[in-house]
Amino acid sequence: MTSLKLPTSDWVRESNLLWYHRWIIKVLKAGPVPRHVAFIMDGNRRFARKENIAKAEGHSKGFDKLSETLQWCQDVGIREVTVYAFSIENFKRTKEEVDTLMDLAREKFRKLLEERDKLHERGICIRIIGNMGLLPVDIQHCMAEAVLLTQNNQNAFLNVAFSYTSRDEIAHSIRVVAEGVRDGQLQARDIDEEVLTRCMYTKQCTDPDLLVRTSGEMRLSDFLLWQSSSTVIYFTKTLWPEFSIWHLFGAVFYYQRVHWQRIGIQDVPLWRRDNLLKENWTEKARSERNERVNKFLKDVYRRDQEHLVKMASAMAIE
Repeated sequence: MTSLKLPTSDWVRESNLLWYHRWIIKVLKAGPVPRHVAFIMDGNRRFARKENIAKAEGHSKGFDKLSETLQWCQDVGIREVTVYAFSIENFKRTKEEVDTLMDLAREKFRKLLEERDKLHERGICIRIIGNMGLLPVDIQHCMAEAVLLTQNNQNAFLNVAFSYTSRDEIAHSIRVVAEGVRDGQLQARDIDEEVLTRCMYTKQCTDPDLLVRTSGEMRLSDFLLWQSSSTVIYFTKTLWPEFSIWHLFGAVFYYQRVHWQRIGIQDVPLWRRDNLLKENWTEKARSERNERVNKFLKDVYRRDQEHLVKMASAMAIE
């Protein structure tokens, strides 16, 4: 069967599933449904070659498929979605292709801001994870505005990894923590996985239960490496613009098949288990350490918010 044919203009869509799609969803919901699914949306350029169309049109089809897939995820009951929209490595592509991708980002995020009423009605929170400082100022402006506009929404979460690699994210976290030690906010022995995790770009996100990569490539391409230690990974040969609701059903079913292997793994995060082993900490030292860490993390959050406000209020550059 082919995927559903829906309009391609909106980010937030109305569900248009047929009765047999809804029946399959009921069957899937009898088992564990992943709370958080991440997508590596690969295959836009190969799709363009296959269809003998321009690369720009292939990327545009990929963006359209994203909004379609987000609605399917809501229909299935997946509350959080992370998408790998643009890697820092993508800056190495030709200037023409990079400019095309930036233009698409401008168009799509401006459209997203126009749908603010729908975002609030559905309770959708938008997060951008990545090194936004590498992007043109007008795109930073739109992204920051979208984040601030929706940050209090709690029904569904869309994390857009843009100008992102996992290695850059880990280096960023280490720099933030090192600055905290340098400035006297933290002591070196305060640093553990919890502190590093809560300084990542993804600090407000949960770890993905399921990661889907399209196009047949069987690698993670520097995506969510820190967060995916217990993630079920599903590879499909389907090119991203050809991804259908049936492929999503297949990914969820695969997740359910291997779910038993994950039971108990994520119940206690590694950093909490590490903390239990700190028997050399006195009660007073532990309390002081927790006070330092909490104060530091609140300061990190405050600075991030101030940076977003600054980007959102900046004059967009055409």
